[in-house]
Amino acid sequence: MAEEKMIMTREGMDKLEKEYRHLLDVERPEVIEALQAARAQGDLSENADYDAARNRQAEIEARIAEIEHIKDIAQIVEAGDKISLGYLITYRDLDSNEEHTIKLVGTVEADPMAEPYPLVSNESALGAALIGHSAGDEIQIESVVPYRILVLKAEIA
Repeated sequence: MAEEKMIMTREGMDKLEKEYRHLLDVERPEVIEALQAARAQGDLSENADYDAARNRQAEIEARIAEIEHIKDIAQIVEAGDKISLGYLITYRDLDSNEEHTIKLVGTVEADPMAEPYPLVSNESALGAALIGHSAGDEIQIESVVPYRILVLKAEIA
């Protein structure tokens, strides 16, 4: 069975590639050096430096494998005329009359605590509802507590 593609923005893929290169070119060689230094100390059975370096090596290798998998299944989505990944969206919650600005991104890139605005996944209730709409559209968001929003502005970020 073919694995489902993971959609993401070009910016998100570039960030992931930068992390990948850093892990390969900086982190991995540093941990190999730390392992060699720890081995040179002699008895490995009670060597805390060796244990710490091995744990760090496992973390690095796991993240490298995870990024390689993401890169294998990733599909870069370019922004079009309607709201899609990579759009910066300002909307008004019609119940509270509050304005919010978010950036619509793929699941891997999502970060609701990001500054200066949250990075909202295309698979979230809000993200899924926004896709394909434009500024001026009123949208019903189907969540645990449904709500309506008015898209005030939508532009490619």
